[in-house]
Amino acid sequence: MNPNDVKDYLSRVKGWRFEENKIKKLFTFVNFRQTLNFVNKVGEIAENEGHHPDLYVSYGHCEVILWTHAINGLSENDFILAAKIDEL
Repeated sequence: MNPNDVKDYLSRVKGWRFEENKIKKLFTFVNFRQTLNFVNKVGEIAENEGHHPDLYVSYGHCEVILWTHAINGLSENDFILAAKIDEL
């Protein structure tokens, strides 16, 4: 994906940032149970899409990192998955 495409797609998913050829977003929650519920929902979406993010979980937080491993960069699918995660 060229930089103009990344900028365009990034404007469509709120709160995501571009770093190291990946898109990332930190989600915050009031407790660990809510964090785990979110992670499980993300896992279901990822399995259905066949596209799996990196998830970093801690008390009240989950950072989601997306990129397409097969191309070692971003694809439209990363932004589609980001939008679906945002709907949670």
